[in-house]
Amino acid sequence: MKRLLRRREAAELAGEVAAAAALPAPSAEPDPTAAAFFDVDNTMVRGASIYHFARGLAARGLFTTGDLVKFAVGQAMFRVRGNENPDHVAKAKEMALAFVAGLKVDEVVLLGEEIYDEVMADRIWSGTRALAQAHLDAGQRVWLVTATPVELAHVIARRLGLTGALGTVSETKDGAYTGHLVGDLLHGPAKAEAVRALARREGLDLTRCSAYSDSANDLPMLSLVGHPYAINPDTELREHARQRGWQVRDFRTTRKATMIGLPIAATAGAVAGGVAAGLALRRHYKKH
Repeated sequence: MKRLLRRREAAELAGEVAAAAALPAPSAEPDPTAAAFFDVDNTMVRGASIYHFARGLAARGLFTTGDLVKFAVGQAMFRVRGNENPDHVAKAKEMALAFVAGLKVDEVVLLGEEIYDEVMADRIWSGTRALAQAHLDAGQRVWLVTATPVELAHVIARRLGLTGALGTVSETKDGAYTGHLVGDLLHGPAKAEAVRALARREGLDLTRCSAYSDSANDLPMLSLVGHPYAINPDTELREHARQRGWQVRDFRTTRKATMIGLPIAATAGAVAGGVAAGLALRRHYKKH
């Protein structure tokens, strides 16, 4: 009997603690001046979204497992060294643009949707998705902001029920890629500029907005809003967040920054992933 009472008391205490820690129910009224901006790679998705896309292409036989391994190893080295050499990035970008020139946008989008459902859906951080949903429930708009090609970013946003996505934009003509970018890679300071431009267009008050990222590369975007969050942060961002008193959320099984999936640098991943994906698609079109 005493044991039963102790269990009941423990359950009641646990319930009281959980209730005390619960966030208040968000208002269903839309808030037109506030929004949330989420980085994708290692923030919303475990690893690099473009790498998962490349994996999906490899599974379809559009390029060899050896090609995928070489791509993965090369990008892992970028991450380990923290190396985003501008010359290397520029060369990789030039190669990627050459490969995608002439490919149909609709085909790329269709493959992106299939691969998201097959490969990427299970690699969404549930904790980060819950944060995004909390903003939606509060009547705020939620945008992805990523160096990933905008077509793939839109697929992820649609599957998660988010407002939309800002991503790297490739020029198109008559429904096909021309091999040129509109602007440049959406990375680092470019993300902050994109958010600032969106805020002007949508009438957002950036002091009321939130931003989430895992990388110190996104400090310009995080510093732009009133409510910055470090999610699964790298060492530099964690220290910066500590100094500034920013909130930190780490959904990994260990506090240490580890290689989860393939957590490659945003710029290197987006560009070199584009090379791999473009090469695979080019081979696919040649076969047909």
